[in-house]
Amino acid sequence: MTARKQTAERIPVLMYHRVGDTSNAWEARYGIRPEDFRAHMQALADVGYRAVTIDDMVKWLEGDLTLPEGAFLLTFDDGFKGVMDHAMPVLQQLGWPATVFLVSDLIGSRDEWTRTSNPSGQTHPLLDADDIRTMSAAGFSFHSHTRSHASLPTLDDDALADQLAGSRRALQNLLGHDVDYIAYPFGHLDERVEVATRAAGYRVAFSTQPGFNRNDVNRLRIRRLDVFGTDTPAMLLRKVRLGSNDGTLGNAVRYYFRQITRRLPGASR
Repeated sequence: MTARKQTAERIPVLMYHRVGDTSNAWEARYGIRPEDFRAHMQALADVGYRAVTIDDMVKWLEGDLTLPEGAFLLTFDDGFKGVMDHAMPVLQQLGWPATVFLVSDLIGSRDEWTRTSNPSGQTHPLLDADDIRTMSAAGFSFHSHTRSHASLPTLDDDALADQLAGSRRALQNLLGHDVDYIAYPFGHLDERVEVATRAAGYRVAFSTQPGFNRNDVNRLRIRRLDVFGTDTPAMLLRKVRLGSNDGTLGNAVRYYFRQITRRLPGASR
């Protein structure tokens, strides 16, 4: 199906993490098997969705660019090596860009912050500097996920500033360009974190709050849809269409029922 021609009034942002095999239910939430990721991307393409760059989405937010209906932003948190091994070939075939949010102190290391959360205690490799350069040449962009994947609201002011500004500085040195965007680790934020994020020089920040993004969205609380490894392609499409983290058929039925009842005579507005 060809891309839609109408102008987009809202842009969904998809949030993936690791692409690779999973060994337990916890990993299946935050990791997606390579064949399932391919099926997700093909399902989106088949119905006319297409990925856009993060810079183009920001230009759209600022009113400097129009995007077609069906445009979406594809993001990967943490910077797992599996994104290069398994997601990059799929996206290259589709000609789609994506953004990876990197934990700057752990580039070339492993996701140590998950060791106590994963029931198996297993960790997974993260991209190294050479990987990042290879992916940059293939259309990926890279931005900040702080220095160590800390929960930002729990930090004192100095540590908070260091996680934000320190990561931005390190990544700019590595990438050779401005790092203007950040994704909050775990989606944890509050007003103090938002103020510190702006003070560190970030123009746009991504949360884990679900929903669509319209032009009036808070630039430091961009909404994203959490994609699980257990989501079928049909569930993913329902998430994107409804702006919800619940891709079940039951949720879709309830959503459309509410939409219909609101249009009935006498329904409260």
